[in-house]
Amino acid sequence: MKFRAEIDVMPQKALLDPQGKAVSQSMKNIGLNEISEVRIGKHITLEVEADSKEIATEKVTEACKKLIVNQITESFVLEIIEA
Repeated sequence: MKFRAEIDVMPQKALLDPQGKAVSQSMKNIGLNEISEVRIGKHITLEVEADSKEIATEKVTEACKKLIVNQITESFVLEIIEA
């Protein structure tokens, strides 16, 4: 079976996010004072061939931990959808 993985990678909450901070500040500059605490990350999609959703989840989690995500500075959440 073919599955699609939707992965969101974000900076760890304890770490500074310079890009998010710059965008937060810019919101005030353009009159959007209601928006604050912007955090900017990455959204990754990929396809995986697996016998089940559980196996697909295991494979994508392994890919995230070994290659896609720097676990020292980033965290991730993923969703597996049957393609």
